[in-house]
Amino acid sequence: MMRLYFIGISILIIAILANALAMKLGLKTWYAFIEFLTASGDREIIISIIDYIWLFILYPLTLGCGYWLGDKLYQILFN
Repeated sequence: MMRLYFIGISILIIAILANALAMKLGLKTWYAFIEFLTASGDREIIISIIDYIWLFILYPLTLGCGYWLGDKLYQILFN
């Protein structure tokens, strides 16, 4: 159970940092993307190919690194 807790906290911290970095770089986050999908009428937000690469390739890989980091941290502390 502690292993899952460490992994979850690690993913959460990495996700917060990744979202902050994305906003700083001007990339769309999942919140903006969902707003874009649910917007009625005019599609004011333009999603570039870079945003798609970030959201569907780089962001999941970043979260996967968060999983890996949490697992390694657990192994270092408790094994």
